[in-house]
Amino acid sequence: MGVLLEVNDLVTRFYTQEGIVYAVNGVSYTLNEGETLGIVGESGSGKSVHALSMLGLIPMPPGKIERGSVVFQGRDLVKLSKDEMRLVRGAEIAMIFQDPMTSLNPVLTVGTQLTEGLKLHLGMNQAQADRRAAELLDMVGIPDARKRLANYPHQFSGGMRQRVMIAIGLSCNPKLLIADEPTTALDVTIQAQIIELVKRLRDELKMAMIWITHDLGVVAGISDTIQVMYGGRIVERGPIKAVFENPRSAYTLGLLNSLPRVDADGGGGRLHQIEGSPPDMRIEPIGDSFAPRNPLYRTERCFTETPPLRQVEDSVPGHLVAAWYDLPALRKKHEMEKLKHGN
Repeated sequence: MGVLLEVNDLVTRFYTQEGIVYAVNGVSYTLNEGETLGIVGESGSGKSVHALSMLGLIPMPPGKIERGSVVFQGRDLVKLSKDEMRLVRGAEIAMIFQDPMTSLNPVLTVGTQLTEGLKLHLGMNQAQADRRAAELLDMVGIPDARKRLANYPHQFSGGMRQRVMIAIGLSCNPKLLIADEPTTALDVTIQAQIIELVKRLRDELKMAMIWITHDLGVVAGISDTIQVMYGGRIVERGPIKAVFENPRSAYTLGLLNSLPRVDADGGGGRLHQIEGSPPDMRIEPIGDSFAPRNPLYRTERCFTETPPLRQVEDSVPGHLVAAWYDLPALRKKHEMEKLKHGN
């Protein structure tokens, strides 16, 4: 598989009346053709803003891409004009958002919104676009597809509206689909249906995907690679199995420990939580942003120097971490101390 997307040192700021918001602080990674990347982290970690920056969708001003490149199939998206970017969005890269009611136009029929991209990017006439739109609604599991083209967004349930958004996103057979927390507003049963639908369509269309979420369980079931973000930076990245079984960032460990477990001894215990609050992104990050919330494993260096993203020496290729400490060694040390003191 070749490299489809290469993000290099992406930095995004927002210049507001309250000060500068340091939203994305030097994000770099690659995405291969057909690969599914899951991006996780708390609110404010830079997950969504970095994706919107890649597609030129942040409001400018107050937003500004200070530096970096986003090379997609040999073109730097950051350098494209607005008109050039419009031809990329929808046709080559599609994005599904969290709330379809704010993404779909309430005064236009679903059919009108589906056929717009087909006519613009694929040059279809109205009859061809109508046929393709009905096929797309049928593909995402909406019954009586041809009749539903005449309906407006408010005439669909939440789950069906999200299916419409998926149909719009896939209408032009994009090489890359970016899904920004597309199931957060849905109930658990509908979430599972949407995730299974996206997985099936991804495999059929052989497209790459970036799935942005705060739900590690979803990432485990859909992704090849996981990328953990905190404070506008990547703190850990690697194959799903390697990161889940052998986390090297204290933040990743905290997220994994926060997951409810059905095999926990005794059951009914309190869920683990990461103490403290996410960083104030109006303060320029120095060092490891997670250090204030990491009393067990942090070092003095964590407060003064930003750790680079580096290969984990005793793990699989592609398992990267940004940390000054050796998490497994420190965890073992703490376990020994607990045993020694009888805790």
